[in-house]
Amino acid sequence: MPGLRDQPERASRPYLPGEERRPRATAGFPKVTEGAITLGFDPGLATTGYGVVQACDHGWVVIDGGVITTPHGTSRPERLHDIYNEARELINRYHPRGVAIEEIFFATNARTAMLTAETRGVLLIATHGLPVRGYTPLQVKKRITGYGKAKKQQVQAMVKELLGLAETPRPDDMADGLALALCYLFDLQGVNKEEHDYL
Repeated sequence: MPGLRDQPERASRPYLPGEERRPRATAGFPKVTEGAITLGFDPGLATTGYGVVQACDHGWVVIDGGVITTPHGTSRPERLHDIYNEARELINRYHPRGVAIEEIFFATNARTAMLTAETRGVLLIATHGLPVRGYTPLQVKKRITGYGKAKKQQVQAMVKELLGLAETPRPDDMADGLALALCYLFDLQGVNKEEHDYL
């Protein structure tokens, strides 16, 4: 099909237009070690969003973000292998303290849930012993906005504010990856172990 690539692609970073980034102050949020880096994944076979966020003395900054895409014309094992390789490259490049991966939370579409579960499993294997935490969409909304039923646009707007970005992060999968990375940073102190399945 036109536009398909032989290798997975990580998106450019339109949310980093080049001007000075303005991290938000951390008042009201758990204090984390300055310099701590976390990596968030929003799993999907066709598109996996990711975000890399670092704590600093006055807030948080984006290190990287984008999407891993896989061609529809290749076999599922090949696509999963591509996602694994891309995830390993990100981990080897940024050496995160831990990885956050969105939990599966589907009520109707069994096939989509199965494909996402396979992708999530590949990402878990790619962490190679790093601490991993799983977050449901409700938990992400609660941590980012303070409200578990927040709309996607509200979550994205808060991610933009927290990270001092000039623009709302796009695409949505990348924004979700950044939100997940922030959740991990928020939870580095005082984490409730009952809310996570891979501690």
